[in-house]
Amino acid sequence: MTHHFPHRGIRYGLALVIAASVTASPGVAQNVPVPKPAPKARDGGVQMSAQDQKGPTTTGATQAPPNPVIPNPNRNVPANIFATFDANQKAQAAKVSAYLSSLQTLVGNFVQVGPDGSKTKGDFVIQKPGKVRFEYEAPSQIAIVADGSSLAVRDKKLATQDIYPLSQTPLRFLLSDRIDLLKDTNVVSVTADDVFISVTIEEKQALIGTSRLLLMLGTKDGQLKQWTVTDPQGYDTTVAVYNLDTSKKVDPGLFKIDFTNYSTPPG
Repeated sequence: MTHHFPHRGIRYGLALVIAASVTASPGVAQNVPVPKPAPKARDGGVQMSAQDQKGPTTTGATQAPPNPVIPNPNRNVPANIFATFDANQKAQAAKVSAYLSSLQTLVGNFVQVGPDGSKTKGDFVIQKPGKVRFEYEAPSQIAIVADGSSLAVRDKKLATQDIYPLSQTPLRFLLSDRIDLLKDTNVVSVTADDVFISVTIEEKQALIGTSRLLLMLGTKDGQLKQWTVTDPQGYDTTVAVYNLDTSKKVDPGLFKIDFTNYSTPPG
């Protein structure tokens, strides 16, 4: 069953959580109709221990889908974007920046956990700068495509798509050729333990509100493990990635946005 939201601005809220969410809690509904994938069966535990995270993500090895680590919804995130970071925190942020800047092509699988706990799986392809494709497994009919400047959220069943400037989505942090997190973003938190390096970025937009992006990389292998987007209403959507391959050849046609075969809903 496909749900529609009767209000207009969820399009903008969705732009904030693109690639982290094509689902939204019913309480987040705001503006234009945007399709919501059918809820998936809930999978018992979504918490992951350090034991579950052992082993680096290796190119060419097929991994079982991970259980995304779901951040505590009551966590306290510093509101001061002018926080002073110590040398270790700056070094961790620099490590993440160097990793994101080094990626040119990234192919893999993902598991998404929506605000209501529903899980969705799929495949993704990233080609820097600015190109990405997320395909959600059936029964979802959603695909997300960025061509370098625009980003489309497609509902293949309804033959509709919503278009956003790529610059308005958190994806730009993953798709930029070069990025210095402490210089280019409002980093409000940098933490590290034996399992993850975690960087929280806060974004304030006048008409939308404040959203946050939490990037988590493996402490041992330095590779991207997952991200969580918190929308202005406080709802979290988490995406864990696995089976990562940085050497696979990518078909450029995957990133083409067809503006003729899809109609954009009025709004």
